Amino acid sequence: MEDTRNLIDKYKNKSNEQIFADLEKSRQNLEIAIENVEHDFNIGSIVRTANSFNISKVHIIGKKKYNRRGAMCTDKYLKIEHHTSPDDFLETQKGRELVAIENNQGRARPLHEKEFKESTTLIFGSENSGITKELLEKAHDVRFIESFGSTRSVNVGAAAAIAMYEWTRQNLWQ
Repeated sequence: MEDTRNLIDKYKNKSNEQIFADLEKSRQNLEIAIENVEHDFNIGSIVRTANSFNISKVHIIGKKKYNRRGAMCTDKYLKIEHHTSPDDFLETQKGRELVAIENNQGRARPLHEKEFKESTTLIFGSENSGITKELLEKAHDVRFIESFGSTRSVNVGAAAAIAMYEWTRQNLWQ
């Protein structure tokens, strides 16, 4: 039977467990945290992108449920941890640089000027309300993605992809 999953050829006809185990050998030292205060449908898209970059872990803070359809089953191939509160999440982040990607904060600086540390966790908030003040205050750095059109920001799923790419560009290709 033909394997119709959206996989690169190397993983066709392998079990989810075999794929996960192989990816574990080359995970990047990047983690993603998403505050899910509004049951944001973008989380599935962010999970899918995190798999594409083979990041080490996705943290979902707040509501556990999210729209898994957007992940296209990629949640089976990476670690996803749920945290009931920002404090619960922060306990897992000792020694990591916390970089919030937020578009409307006075202390935010342009993403393109950021020099990422290898051990980084990127933090994203819900599409409508952004990152909560409680978590934003704990971030070591706050960055925004420059916008050149009429809107002040890109969709949070797109922002996550851009930020993951920039971390990867700096840490894998430099």
